[in-house]
Amino acid sequence: MKFDKFFLSEDLLRNLNDNGFFRTTDIQFKAIPSILKGEDVLAIAQTGTGKTAAFAIPIINTIHEQKASKRSIGVKCLVMVPTRELAQQIGEVFNMLCKHTKVKAFAVYGGVEHDRQIEKLQDGLDIVIATPGRMYDLIHHGHLDLYHVKTLVLDEADRMLDLGFIDEVKIIKRKLTQRHQTLFFSATINPEIKKLAYSQVNSSAIRIQIAPEDPISKNVTHFVMFVETDDKRFFLAEYLNQNPDGKFVIFVRTKVRAERVANAIAKSNISALTMHGDKEQEERSDVMKKFRANESRILIATDISARGIDINDVTHVINYDLPEKPENYVHRIGRTGRGMNKGLAISFCSKEEKPLLEEIEKLIMKEITVFDVSKKEYKAIITEPPKKEMNFQEMIEYEESLMQSKRKKKRKK
Repeated sequence: MKFDKFFLSEDLLRNLNDNGFFRTTDIQFKAIPSILKGEDVLAIAQTGTGKTAAFAIPIINTIHEQKASKRSIGVKCLVMVPTRELAQQIGEVFNMLCKHTKVKAFAVYGGVEHDRQIEKLQDGLDIVIATPGRMYDLIHHGHLDLYHVKTLVLDEADRMLDLGFIDEVKIIKRKLTQRHQTLFFSATINPEIKKLAYSQVNSSAIRIQIAPEDPISKNVTHFVMFVETDDKRFFLAEYLNQNPDGKFVIFVRTKVRAERVANAIAKSNISALTMHGDKEQEERSDVMKKFRANESRILIATDISARGIDINDVTHVINYDLPEKPENYVHRIGRTGRGMNKGLAISFCSKEEKPLLEEIEKLIMKEITVFDVSKKEYKAIITEPPKKEMNFQEMIEYEESLMQSKRKKKRKK
């Protein structure tokens, strides 16, 4: 469906057209009418479905049409997100779509100077995008007045729950004394998330679920390889060397692990960027800028830091460590196979991690194809320098072709 069917303002339609938004995605088609009507919405939609625009477009349109001039008298909308990177990313989307309108949006987050953010708030804003911690801090010190707030957005609420931000979210919600609309967006749904959702939206909220029956994208092919913890670095270096044109996000469990893995593959003359909580905001922004610009094709990240990564050309996700929470597997894999692109997900699983693998398979409701490595091949890989007994890429392509032929046979039946 085209966006002009929603009777949006000409200025907003111009922005959408200038930025390549011609037709709605599924989540946009279902969410925009309800949000424009002022209804509460509970939406379950994965990363990469266009959910940011699904709430940004109707919010901007409503505020734009209510304003007589560009002058802003009080914040009208709060958007809460779990990480700094996501705040930055969503702030960029809002600013892009606000360009020719009377609406002013700004993202505030930790790791940067308070003063500029406070100045922006004092100059007048309509929409504030923030992490719960920074938003609570600004409210607590009297820099953010909530009296005029008409819309509250909780984006990636499942991640906010994981990171322990829910107390701040509830406190901020209670401070909204005026009647307001609540938009609750989550990539996953479970009893805990459901309980949280219904504590935040009203009982008549419109529920939208875009997540497919299969919680992972059909554009992504999955493999698991059984590799002992101390040998993972050899397998990683070998695979990266065999795929010089790939763009990789490699997930590890801890900040220390991220740096260790980067140093280990550097010994094989492979350079990689790292992203984790110990980096200052300026450094994290610089890392993402370089990765987007393809100055480096490899990013090693922790789950928390990677939540804001929204880059369409990632070809591979490698789970160097399996996630402790199975839901994080879905979030990780969502970094590849975006839109019409194909993606590949490879997990290295040690003996100790097999219970985690079982939990992941239970969640995604399918067994992940095992990438068999013979003893001879295994030994060849962990020999320094590795012997050319196997070609990872050729073996993976062979496995993929087998899987495709099986799918075709099923369709014929």
